[in-house]
Formats: sequence, C-alpha cells, structure tokens
Amino acid sequence: MSAVLSATVSADAAPAPAAPCDGAALRDAVAHACSGIMPAWPLDQAVAVNPHWRRIGMPIRHVAARLAVLGDFRVFPARDYIRREWAAGRILPADLEAALRVHAGREGGAAAAERCIAELAAAPRVRRAPLLVDLLDDAVQKNRRWPWREAIVFQMSQACATYFDRHQADWRASGSPDLYGFWRESMVGDHGLGARLGLPGLMRHLRGLPLRAQDAMAWALAELELESAAWKDYFEALLLSINGWAAWCAYVGWQKAAAGQDDARLSDLLACRIAWEAVLARAVPPAARSPAVAALGAAWLDVPQRIARAEAELAIDELWQEALEASFQREFARTLRTPAPPPAAASAAPEVQAVFCIDTRSERMRRALEALWPGVETRACAGFFGLPAHYSPLGTEARRPQLPGPAYPSIALRDVATAPGQACADEARTARLGAARRRRLARLDQWLGAVRWPNATFSFVETLGVAYLGRIAHWIRPPAAPRAPADRLGMPAGGREPCRPMVVGLDAGARAELAAGILRTMGLGDRLAPLVILCGHAGHSTNNAHASTLDCGACHGRSGEANARALAHLLNDPQVRAGLSARGLDIPSGTVFMGALHNTTTDEVTGFDLDLLPPAARARWDRMERVFAQAGDRVRRERAPALWMDAGLAPGALLKAFRRRANDGAQTRPEWGLTRNAAFIIGPRERSRGRVLDRVYLHDYDARADPDGTVLEALMTGPMVVTHWLSWQYHASTCDPLHYGAGNKVLHNVVDGHVGVFEGNGGDLRIGLPRQSLHDGDGWYHQPVRLTVVIDAPAASIEGVIARHAELGRLCDNGWLLLWRYEGDELRRYERGRWLPLAV
Repeated sequence: MSAVLSATVSADAAPAPAAPCDGAALRDAVAHACSGIMPAWPLDQAVAVNPHWRRIGMPIRHVAARLAVLGDFRVFPARDYIRREWAAGRILPADLEAALRVHAGREGGAAAAERCIAELAAAPRVRRAPLLVDLLDDAVQKNRRWPWREAIVFQMSQACATYFDRHQADWRASGSPDLYGFWRESMVGDHGLGARLGLPGLMRHLRGLPLRAQDAMAWALAELELESAAWKDYFEALLLSINGWAAWCAYVGWQKAAAGQDDARLSDLLACRIAWEAVLARAVPPAARSPAVAALGAAWLDVPQRIARAEAELAIDELWQEALEASFQREFARTLRTPAPPPAAASAAPEVQAVFCIDTRSERMRRALEALWPGVETRACAGFFGLPAHYSPLGTEARRPQLPGPAYPSIALRDVATAPGQACADEARTARLGAARRRRLARLDQWLGAVRWPNATFSFVETLGVAYLGRIAHWIRPPAAPRAPADRLGMPAGGREPCRPMVVGLDAGARAELAAGILRTMGLGDRLAPLVILCGHAGHSTNNAHASTLDCGACHGRSGEANARALAHLLNDPQVRAGLSARGLDIPSGTVFMGALHNTTTDEVTGFDLDLLPPAARARWDRMERVFAQAGDRVRRERAPALWMDAGLAPGALLKAFRRRANDGAQTRPEWGLTRNAAFIIGPRERSRGRVLDRVYLHDYDARADPDGTVLEALMTGPMVVTHWLSWQYHASTCDPLHYGAGNKVLHNVVDGHVGVFEGNGGDLRIGLPRQSLHDGDGWYHQPVRLTVVIDAPAASIEGVIARHAELGRLCDNGWLLLWRYEGDELRRYERGRWLPLAV
C-alpha cells in the first residue's frame, strides 16, 4: 500500500519527461504566434495603433474570422450597434444598396438587402475554438469556486504587473530576471492557489514545472498531445487569452529591436500560459483529463474549417461595415463636391501663416481664423513638424520621443537657456538653471513620497494644517487657471531666464538639409508670410491616466510645443538660412518663424519666445493673439453642446467653464479627442477651405510643386499610416471594448505608474481607449468607420507609391483603409489597382 502511495506521490510531484519535440517546428510556431501581436505603448506616450497592424497582409474579413475563432474577438461593429443606427435612420437604405454594389463588384456575388436586415436580429454564428481550460472547467463547479480561465488571467496578470513594476512599488519583489522564471516562482510561492481553484493537489504539480521556458513548452505540448499542425493557431489563441500583457511584452520587444536586440518576454509569456494548461491537465482526475485532451486535439485540427465557416458568416458584418461607411461618405462626398465659397477678400500675400497639426481638432480653429481675418493663411502638416527627434527637458537625462510611433528618433532636441532677447545657447546659464530645477523636483518628489501611504497622508495633512486646504479646494471647485505644462514643472517663474528647446548635435549643413526637407514637405518653400506661426497642440486634463491620448499623436502622445519651438529657432538661424539659399530655398529677410501651442481642450493658443520677435513681427503677433482669442470663442461655442455645456455663456464665462472642466480631477471626459475621426485629405487648402470637415485630418499638398512625387511618397508612408493607426485605435476600442478598450476609467488602477491600467484590481492589462472617450452615456459617440483617404494627385503618382511600398498595397487591397482621389472635380475610389466611380 505504501509503495503504491509513494509511486503516486512521485508521479504527481514531477512532470514526466517531455516526449521528443521538433525544435524547429516549435520555434517556428512560437515566432508565428508572437508576430501577430501588436505593441501597446505606455500611458505616458500612448501612441495610437492599429492592433491588427501585424495582420494587414490578410483580408480584413479573414482576420475578423480568425480572431473570432481563436479568441472571440470582434473586428466589425456589433450587430446591435448597427441595428440601432439603421433604426434611427443614420444608415439609409441607399447606404446599404451602395455597400451591396461595392460588394458585388468585388466578390462577384449579389447579396439581398432583405437578408442583411434580417441577420441583424441574430448574433453571428461563430464559435470560439476551446482552450484546454475551457474543456476542463466544470460549469457546475464554477459556481462554487474561482472559474479557472479567469483565475489564470488574474494570476498571470498580477505576476506580470509585479515583474514589470520599476517605478510605482516602494519594494520590488526579487526573483528570476526572466519572465517565465519569475512567474514560476510566484506560482510556487502562492500556497493558497490550489484551494481557491478547488485543486488541493495543485502545489505538487507547480513545484515540478520545468525551470526554463523552452523546456516548459516542450513538456506542455507533450501533456496536451497536440499535433504540430495545430501549434501555430493554438499558441496564438493562448496569447490572445491574455492579449493586454502580450501587447505590452510586444512593446518591450519593439523597443529592444531599435537597438538590434532580441527580447524573449513575449515568448516567455506564451510559455507561462501553455504551462498553465498542462498543469491543469495534470491536476484534474484522469477521468476528466483524457476526454478533454482528446477533444482538444480534434477541435484544433478543425480550426481551418471553423475559420472558413466564420468568414462566410461574417460577410454580412462586412457589408454592414461598408453601409455604415457609406452613411458617412454620402455627406462627405457631397461636401467635397460642393464648390467652395470664395475667400473673404483674401490677399495674394498673407500677413500671417499659421501652420497646424493635421489633427481633426485643428480644423475648427483653422476655419474660424480664416473667417475672422483674410490676412491669415492656415496650413497643416504632421504635428511633429518633420523633426524625427527625442527631447531632453531642462535638467533631465530623459530622451523622450517626439515623433510618430512607427519611427525611431534620429536627432536630438534639448532645452537650453539663453539671455533674454537672445537665441544663442548659454551653457553656463543652462547648467545653473538645470541644477536649480533638479533641486526643486527633488523636493517635490520628497513631498510626494510623504503622501504616498494612506496613513502618512492623514498625518501629513494634520501636520501641514490649513496650507493643505488649497489643494483640497481645487478638487471641490476646480480653478479656472490656464494649462500648466508638466515640462515646465520646477522651472523659475515669470520667464526671467528664457529656456528654449533647440536642435542640438547637428552641423550647419545637416541643419540646413533638415530644414529644406521640412519646408518642401510643408509646401512653404516658395510662399512665406512675414510671420509664420508653427502651432503644435496638446490636451489639458487632470487626474487622467490616459491624458496622453489627448496630446499630439504625431509627437508620440506628447505636447507638440518642443517641436514647434525648435523648428522656429532652426528656421530663424542665419546659418541655416544661408544653407537653404544654397539649396534653392530663399527665406525672405523679413520672414520670422515662431512657435505656439493650441490647447485642444480649451481652444486657447499660446505663443512662445516672444522676446525674440522683432517689432514688426511682434505687432503682427499682437493682432494674431486677438484673432486667436476670437477664434477660440467660436470653436468653444461649436464644441460646447457635445460636452453638455452652455454655448450661450458670455465669452469669459465660457472660457472659465472650459478651463474648470480641464482642471477637474473628477472629470472623465475633458474633451472628445479624436472621437468620430473618419477621413484624411491630402491636397491643397482650396479643396477644404470654407467647408465643415471636423471629422477630417487635413494635410496641405500641391502636386504641381511635387513633379517627382517625393513629397507625396513621404505623406503616404508617414501621415497616412499614422492617421490609419489613429483611426483603427478608435475603431477597435469601439467594436471590441473588452479586448481593445481600456474599460471604465472611474475604476482604473494604474500599473507601474505608466505601463497601463487594470479595471478594478484584476483581470488582463487593459489597452486602447477608455469607454468615456468613445461613449456618451447613451450610446457610442464614435462611429467606427474605416479611414477614407482622399488624395489630390495623378493616379500614376499614387499607384507608384503603392507599388514601392508593399504595406500600403496591403492596407488598400485587404480593406484596412479606403482610398479615393480627385480626377478634376470628380472623385474616384481605388479597388485593387483600378479607379472606379464612387458608389455614394
């Protein structure tokens, strides 16, 4: 009897040796699964991404079917959302007919409108392929203990949060340097886990887990008895089951790739997840294990057929996606076809040019400025203003990216101090100011440390007394104070010691070459006003973990101030101007550049480095400042109804109301950000001036000044991709808020100060946008349409760029974005190499 018991305990205590495993096939399957996971950027630089970016090589409906089968993910809008849009008359029968015509022309088969409408009443008949945990977990038992699938996600998520914490915890857990080893140690150290799962013998199996990730994978595959043909799909499904942390691990790998390094943490996460499956298989009775393992093998050999059936089922959802887009495009195309009103006595030579980011929130401001003063010409380009930079604020060693997410920085911006009225860096002054700022920030950090713990907070308030009441009052009644940029925290007040961001580390020739490329891309090479305002933008919110989603998407989720000011200094530099002249770009001696910032939450515009402006430029700025104030009032009145604010308030009262909203730590919706973004126009201002296009990104471009198409190529491979990412971030967070949305921000708990958020105290890491950024409380405020890109350029130029860049062809041909072009005053749509008439 004792011998039998001894043998049983021994068998339970350690895993059986792994069956021989094809190492090359295993490595290939792991690489395949990891390659499909798109990074999720941290909160303080929340670069908007298309979470499906690494799958754009497949048609969108196939990706939708694959994700539905592997993880119960949604790519297209939910049918109940479409049903409400149809019932409310926002999708018209004509929109559905337009979608049906496009579908028939692309796929050769006709679908009936009646069937499409009838299918809205039922959910898609698509079933997710089961993981082993789904087959083992007993539905009856789940009412008595922790459901195992949820428990796995919770345990792995907590382990990952502890492992990746470098900034928030006062004590960091020690352990293995690799993620798999750390997770394994956390499992072995949790002595109550088996009881919570209803598996009292679980600890014996956990102690026997292999020590290395690759050994754990081979052992787990032997336990699961999966055939190698199923490995790729099963591994991808396992990563999708903890997609938030998989996306974070992919980001860590993305960062390492910039330095030419590999990172194993995403594959380690996969090893943890598959080891959990195998541990459960060993921990349940053989009577439950054997049929579950057999069912698993059969289910995953059938996955290709499941995906094919799902793809056929989701044809209806793709049609309704196109009908929803037709409902937007119908009015959009009508707006573009309507002749623009003549400008109000516009002068041939503007007095001021204001260059904004292509951001949709700039459109209202541009429209208001042009209506108020014919002497101003507005233009738009990507808000990083062509500076592929990292930025080091004064007194810090930070190297903060200030460019679009897909790119890596190649030049440096640094805060330098100067004498008032001088543009030359003073290194001694810079060092002195930097040291003073570090001392102030150290005192602030000490103060924050004193209030970190709840009991310390109460004693701190008790000691500080009435001096703390001011901070409490700010939460009870938010002040109507203007935006206080974090980059200036700890800086001397009053601007007595000017500190300016500038390009550093480049010789005169390199600076001139950089400036020449930027001017050509902006279209400013041959037509410059006496004052050119480079206007970056930033949001303004308080107590908001996702504040960077309101900042500039082209600046890595940061304020565009540093880029705007640095470029202005660059273009005012006499050496740079001499270099530009040698390259055929002559900036008039009377032209002055300056940086400014558009606060998109309150629609205030702030000018910088005013002490450097000569008298004539200062006079123009003084007038422009008044025009900005008037334009801001117009824009606030236009935006107020969507924010449940009173648009009838007096100008000063309305501005205070917007500021208080921005300073309110309890405000979950300080502004709508890029919600409802839907299109991108690359073309001259004449195509958009005077039209209401507040859902549209705008980038100035004149094909006549770009005979070789180099500027167009830069715009299609840069801003067009960035706006596509932005569009899909909002689309995915709306269509699948469970997997691609951050949930209710009222319940958010920040992980490591910047990694991401939990909704509540557990579950997966939440990625994407919070519900309050997309939903108005009654329904989805964002309309999840794919981006419609309209280019005013010859067909051959557009096709040439697509031919040279395979990813653009995949985006267009596989349905990830919709491409139009102007042909004279008419519009044509791109369909797999052909330009066809619009169906709307």
